[in-house]
Amino acid sequence: MRSIDHIYIDGQFVVPSGQETADLFNPATEEKIGVARLADRTDARAAIAAAKRAFPAMARTTKASRISMLRRLRDSVAANEATLFAAMTEEYGSPQEFTRFSVRHAAASFEAMAETLEGFDFNRTMGLAAVTLEPLGVVAAITPWNANISFICSKLAVAIAAGSTFVIKPSEMSAIQTDAVTRALHAADLPPGVLNVVTGYGPVVGAELSSHPDVAKVSFTGSTSTGRAILHAAADTMKRVTLELGGKGPTVLLEDADLTTAIPMALAVGFTNSGQACVAGTRILAPANRLDDVLDALRSSVRAFKVGLATDPGVRIGPMISQRQWDRVQSYIRLGVEEGATLLTGGAGRPEGLERGWFVRPTIFTDVRNDMRIAREEIFGPVLCVIAYRGEEEAVAIANDTPYGLQSYVMSGDPEHARRVAGTLQAGRVVINGAPHDPLAPFGGFKQSGIGREFGRFGLEALLEPRAVLG
Repeated sequence: MRSIDHIYIDGQFVVPSGQETADLFNPATEEKIGVARLADRTDARAAIAAAKRAFPAMARTTKASRISMLRRLRDSVAANEATLFAAMTEEYGSPQEFTRFSVRHAAASFEAMAETLEGFDFNRTMGLAAVTLEPLGVVAAITPWNANISFICSKLAVAIAAGSTFVIKPSEMSAIQTDAVTRALHAADLPPGVLNVVTGYGPVVGAELSSHPDVAKVSFTGSTSTGRAILHAAADTMKRVTLELGGKGPTVLLEDADLTTAIPMALAVGFTNSGQACVAGTRILAPANRLDDVLDALRSSVRAFKVGLATDPGVRIGPMISQRQWDRVQSYIRLGVEEGATLLTGGAGRPEGLERGWFVRPTIFTDVRNDMRIAREEIFGPVLCVIAYRGEEEAVAIANDTPYGLQSYVMSGDPEHARRVAGTLQAGRVVINGAPHDPLAPFGGFKQSGIGREFGRFGLEALLEPRAVLG
């Protein structure tokens, strides 16, 4: 049983003022594995004050100094890969492929930002004006539980590169992972106050960070509903915001797609991170004249997506994070049946042979209309919808007929054809034929999938304020 009884403020592990605790569970067994003592508003204010004190010196650091910090952070996180992997496996239960990517991405995000910084010019001439890009000040980050370690590192990396100081509120459901990564970051020996970690509840710590006048910017990853609340709270003090929110991504199977490769890829992006991913391609758009072949291929290929414990390297889908999330996904599966969709695979309940743990049967619905709730609302579990289209114009219309616009997918046997279709999709990122993640490409959403961009040059500029001097 783990006891996490500290937070991280001003370069030190300290006992929080807050008295509330959160129980921690292994989602694969439903067993309680720990308890975390949570920060409160007093702790959040102390963290903000520490970051504010550290900001003037951090803002004056040279580019070379920040690059050195980023590479020390990279090395420290990489050196702790095994510890971070074990913590994420126990507390989150994601498949090994995703856990390995997430932990390595955490370290790589520091290197990607160091490379971005090397070629970045903070001083520019615009007409007759000398323009400098200035750090904002105290940056607050609020992150969810579905990729905790990489979220902390990627948001810290850009704050360091910009010359800002950082206060983060990770999810209270990820306290073991947070403790492990905070210890790795501490070993990189940043100046006190540059990094502060206050694990607590959103309505308490998150609300304080979103409204406190000494916070210059809030960077949030999570649900669209919470993003709206943060935007409202930030408005009173004109905080800058970056919001990376929900998604209901389409996977467009073009008529020239090779189903032998496209269908396994469509399932991989739909079930990524056990379906607990805002970037998941959860609406599979299939040409009506190939629908039978698509359904046969889906029915056959889904058998390769084994559900089970993360300790099994063959597992492709792990448990939901909590009983509450499991209940939510089950309610959507029942709703799909009530709405008149047809179950191609899966359905309600646990997979056969898994009596414990918050596991969900990988579920695919057919006969889905795009106005059904299962096609419009983010389920955040391994539940996919197949929607037939007649003609490419209708495919694009269905793909864009959503309040979201985070990440879309196009599958085609002709890359140029795929790029033409990609250019019509309303999404912050469009992935063609399973192209790999690029840490330098901007990431963020259209419409209700968010505001602003993260990663690379776009992410860095989002944490800087231009100042023009004329004369």
